[in-house]
Amino acid sequence: MTRSDTDSAQQQGAISIAPYRYAACVEYAGAKYKGWQSQKDGSVPTIQQHVEAALSKIANEPVSVICAGRTDAGVSGTYQIIHFDASVLRPDRAWVMGANTNLPEDIAIKWAKQVEPDFHARFGALERRYRYLILSQEVMPAVLGRGVTWTYKTLDIGKMQEAAQYLIGQHDFTSYRAVGCQAKSPVREVRELTITQQGRLIVIDVRANAFLHHMIRNFAGVLMKIGAGEAEPVWAKDVLEARDRRAGGVTAPPFGLYFVDVKYPEKYQLPPSEIGPYFLPGDH
Repeated sequence: MTRSDTDSAQQQGAISIAPYRYAACVEYAGAKYKGWQSQKDGSVPTIQQHVEAALSKIANEPVSVICAGRTDAGVSGTYQIIHFDASVLRPDRAWVMGANTNLPEDIAIKWAKQVEPDFHARFGALERRYRYLILSQEVMPAVLGRGVTWTYKTLDIGKMQEAAQYLIGQHDFTSYRAVGCQAKSPVREVRELTITQQGRLIVIDVRANAFLHHMIRNFAGVLMKIGAGEAEPVWAKDVLEARDRRAGGVTAPPFGLYFVDVKYPEKYQLPPSEIGPYFLPGDH
């Protein structure tokens, strides 16, 4: 679905026009895709394009999906929630197994279920969660090379966590969003931002009510510079208060960024996220 198609659907309201509305969870490795959202001419591969094509085969009719958060090129997801409408009733397992048969090996439907017609994957979300994975070692990795962001620098996670405290709360994040970000307001509420380390792997874990374009990658760029000793922790606050993207330095690469969770009202009873990526020990 193109942006114009999505806007049109949103103007019609969240209530399903077709007899049945379904929610589903999509997992994908984003390294070789140009992001989640389908392009108008369909000339570049996107996750949405493949998911819609697979679900359409099971429905025997065109299916359009709306997601919880449109990820950028190269970004992966372990708990991307979608909703779609169909005029046919299928068992939950049929949507999952049938769609996966028609999807490439780096995209999978993890579960699907029929939901109330007022469920909306995007506008019904209460909060979202991302993880950014950094591998800090001297040599570039051959395994998971596009599943993490690599740095040869040694990072001080204590300084990174100190800096992260300035970003928690409700703020104007103009300095931490892309210049071309189309969000009407730069104000977001960051509810949690933690930095942990497991061996050589450093994990930036962020929960917020919503995110701006490139927001987490700009967080990561600032925090990595601080962790490398190239700026003091208070610089994160200085960047925030500048309200100017030019004050924020380099945007970190998309590889290593994962959309890992999204919360909805309990009445929908969606299966919970397992908070991947699953190669991290101790996930729950």
